[in-house]
Amino acid sequence: MPIPNPLPNLNEVSLTPIAYIRSCYPERFGIPRQAGLVESAKAAIVFPHTDQQWHSLRGIESFSHIWVIFLLHGQSFSKFRPLVRPPRLGGNKSMGVYATRSPNRPNQIGLSAVPLDQVEQTPTEILLHIHGGDFLDGTPVLDIKPYVPYADAIATATSAWADDADPLLPVEWSPEATASLISTLTGDRNEIQPMISDVIAQDPRPGYERRKDGQPGQEWNMRLAGFDIFWKVEAGIATVTRLFPLSSSDDIPS
Repeated sequence: MPIPNPLPNLNEVSLTPIAYIRSCYPERFGIPRQAGLVESAKAAIVFPHTDQQWHSLRGIESFSHIWVIFLLHGQSFSKFRPLVRPPRLGGNKSMGVYATRSPNRPNQIGLSAVPLDQVEQTPTEILLHIHGGDFLDGTPVLDIKPYVPYADAIATATSAWADDADPLLPVEWSPEATASLISTLTGDRNEIQPMISDVIAQDPRPGYERRKDGQPGQEWNMRLAGFDIFWKVEAGIATVTRLFPLSSSDDIPS
C-alpha cells in the first residue's frame, strides 16, 4: 500500500536514466558488497555524446571522487522484504532493511562514492573512468554528484556492527589457471590477475558459507573480466583452480 502523501499525485515517481555503467562484473555473484573494496576493478560511466551531456559534465573533472546514484537492476527479488540477513552477521541474523545496504529494497536505488580517474570523449560517447565500484555491467545511472569532503566526510560517524572491513581471504593460483590466463589473455596480465584475486579475497560466498572451508572438492564459479573462473577454499586459503574465456563458457568441462 502506498504511503499517504500530503501532496497529490506523488505516490509514484518516474525516473529516467542519464547513463549506464560499463563494468567488469557481468553477474551479481562476485560483486563486492561495498564500493571501494576492490580498488583494482575499473569501470566507466557511459553518456551519449551530445552537447547537452557535455555541458552538464563541465567541471566534473576537477573533483577526485563522485557519488553515483543508480538502479539496482538485474535483481532476482520477487518482493520487498522488511527484514534481511546481512552477510556481515553470518547470514543468520535478521536486521531491518533500512539498517543495512541490502539490494533488496522497497525502491531499487543504490548509492556509491567512487574515484573519478579521467573524462574521455569519443565520437559517440562521453566516458567517466572510475575504479573501485560495486556495479553490475549495464547498471542504469540516475544521477551523479561531486563528492565534497568538508560536507560528506564525517569524522565522528560510527557504524555499529559494520565498523571494519571483513578480513580478506589469501588467494593462490593453480599452475593450470595461471597458464590458461596467460594463453588466452589479450590485455595486461598484471592488471587482470590481481583484480581477479582481489575480488575472490573479498569472499563472495553466501554469509553462512564464509569463514569456513567448503566441502572436499567443492568449487565456486563466477564470471568476471571476460572469464569464467572456478575457485575453492581449503584451510582458509582460496585457490583459483581453472578459468576459461567467456566466449567458450558453453563448453566448460565439468
